Amino acid sequence: MTPRMSADARRELVLEAATRAFARTGYAGTSTDAVAKEAGVSQPYVVRIFGTKLELFVEVFDRATRRIIDAFEHVIATQVIDPDSEEGLSPLGQAYADLVLRDRDALQLMVHGFAAATDPEIGAFARSRMTEIFQVVRGTGIDDDRARDFVAHGMLINVMLAIGAPEHVAGDAALLALTDCVFGDVADSLTEAS
Repeated sequence: MTPRMSADARRELVLEAATRAFARTGYAGTSTDAVAKEAGVSQPYVVRIFGTKLELFVEVFDRATRRIIDAFEHVIATQVIDPDSEEGLSPLGQAYADLVLRDRDALQLMVHGFAAATDPEIGAFARSRMTEIFQVVRGTGIDDDRARDFVAHGMLINVMLAIGAPEHVAGDAALLALTDCVFGDVADSLTEAS
């Protein structure tokens, strides 16, 4: 007989399943039934824990984007960030790249979350989280323009990974050049891994 899971463990199981399901088909294309099937639980159980699909989506979107803030705050607290140096934000950039390269489901979920921002609640959350990320980056002491460029580059990384650019550079010199520009030294390992 398999030991019973704790309520916290079951909740975590559903959140992980929801991340995978929403990453594949987005907010509009994913039902609570699809999340339940992914998690191996009943649909009423998912609704009982999380309420609506919207509440569940916002929670997994929150978890995915919270990881970025946590990673940035950890880097800022543990490493020297030189706001006056061109390479000063490299530790933050590396932390971000490590996150999105390691967890493509969280990346896809973020892309879907920003795309679903026409929903008022998702839009309000997305704006709040983007602002919070911008504020954390500004907290390094860099000016607003450099903080904007850093966040914009992160969003370009998201798009490039979401469209599978690193895996499809063979035979496309322009895509390879763009991938190299976006990922720098990481580009070689990305294309080798594909």
